Amino acid sequence: MDQLPDFWRTEVFHPLSVHFPIVLLLMATLFKLIGLWSSKITWDHGGRFLLILGVLGVWVSIYTGNLADGIVSRQLCDPTVLKEHENFAYTTAWIFTAALAIDILMRFIDLIKTKIVSIVLVILMIAGSGSLAYVGHLGAELVYQQAAGVNIPSEDCSEFN
Repeated sequence: MDQLPDFWRTEVFHPLSVHFPIVLLLMATLFKLIGLWSSKITWDHGGRFLLILGVLGVWVSIYTGNLADGIVSRQLCDPTVLKEHENFAYTTAWIFTAALAIDILMRFIDLIKTKIVSIVLVILMIAGSGSLAYVGHLGAELVYQQAAGVNIPSEDCSEFN
């Protein structure tokens, strides 16, 4: 009788770690966008907090994705999708890291605390969000079209008995 593989496989850590940064970075972008028009400083501080957590999380996701790469890439019919997913993930991570650096500089250096810099920051975060959406699309393509990291049961599902 076949057995189910252990759930805690290396390639499973990536999907477990990737969903929080997606939400955190998208919400950070929304908070910063609202903060442009709101007089309440809460939106700006909340956006910064979410951005910090999201950037930390996106780099953890990059790390776990690199761990999964060596395992999953051998099973794919079209590994170019995986490479594009990886490249755009790095691009996304660096865009949001740059946004965080600008945001932190704005917090501590009065000379760059201008509305124009805030608008540039939000535009950068919107671009990062677009890149993030495309990375998510590629990740979904890997999982749902090529079964990356997925256990495919036998035809008679005997391993579930």
